[in-house]
Amino acid sequence: MNPALRSLLVGTKHPAARRSLVVAGAVGVFAATLAAYALELFAVSGGVVFIPSDAATVGVIAGVWIGYARRGLLAAWLVAYAALLGYHADHAFFGLSGRGFGDQFAYFVELEGLVFLAVEAVVLGTLAFMLGGLLRLGVTLFQSHGGSDAGR
Repeated sequence: MNPALRSLLVGTKHPAARRSLVVAGAVGVFAATLAAYALELFAVSGGVVFIPSDAATVGVIAGVWIGYARRGLLAAWLVAYAALLGYHADHAFFGLSGRGFGDQFAYFVELEGLVFLAVEAVVLGTLAFMLGGLLRLGVTLFQSHGGSDAGR
């Protein structure tokens, strides 16, 4: 694989410990988003929801951090997907309370829904990753050109 493409996808430094940290972060984002919806800290406005705004916001914030830390585009997609999946889990297991667990689980793992969330995650994660990279560039430029002279 092209080194530049590999660096973009998996980050500039990719020891196993850092990859594990990203996976743990994604699990944490999933759990936090699910809990926030279950405890009604996040709310769905009603109607047909294509992009749950609170879950998308959590995913974008995590994706910006991934971009700023240069962890890789795949990691940004993963955390954005985890946030959206947290909303989806809440909807499947708590929002469809009139159905049995088997029906709820079947809805949760339905391929079309998971793919739709993945497409949303790729778009949101890519935008967030780029924003994080731009933020890092801005901070670096500020520090190198004027940050030390700001107090004078």
